[in-house]
Amino acid sequence: MRLFVAVNFSEAVRQRIHEAGDALRALAPQLRWVSPERLHLTVRFLGEQPISMVPELRMAIDGAVAGHADAPLLLGGVGAFPNFRRARVLWVGVAPHPRLELLYHDVEAACVALGFEPEGRAFRPHVTLARVPDGIPEETLRALSRAARGVAISESLSVESVALMASEQTPAGPSYRLLHASRLLATA
Repeated sequence: MRLFVAVNFSEAVRQRIHEAGDALRALAPQLRWVSPERLHLTVRFLGEQPISMVPELRMAIDGAVAGHADAPLLLGGVGAFPNFRRARVLWVGVAPHPRLELLYHDVEAACVALGFEPEGRAFRPHVTLARVPDGIPEETLRALSRAARGVAISESLSVESVALMASEQTPAGPSYRLLHASRLLATA
């Protein structure tokens, strides 16, 4: 099964993120837009893994988040990887925060201890809005870049758990299933 570690959002937050992208979707309906129920912050992609690995991953993630307090999360701004001229992914940004960085680091270290290859690139937290297929006209990408500056999204929330998720391919696109949630310590 295809696995990843993520921060999931409430339905209300996912809906607000989705609605913030309305103008962008209208400009480029040909992009592969992420449906509201699949919006999340990926902490670590694990790829195809045997189901027998799930109990070990659950324990490793529980151990990685143990002792971490709720991490503040501030969502805002729209951008593209690597940039709008050569966009492959459109995203909503996540402001850097030391607690989120430490949480990522500990989850990454737990995954490496289980034999996963180190990520090898800096943690750039974001929420994927859309994947950009090949052949999108430059004019469309320029229009998206201009429109992105006008997207009003600002969400402040708290990371209370980190989830081990399974992604299953269906005819309608990927479907995500929660396998386990590791709770962070609540702050007073």
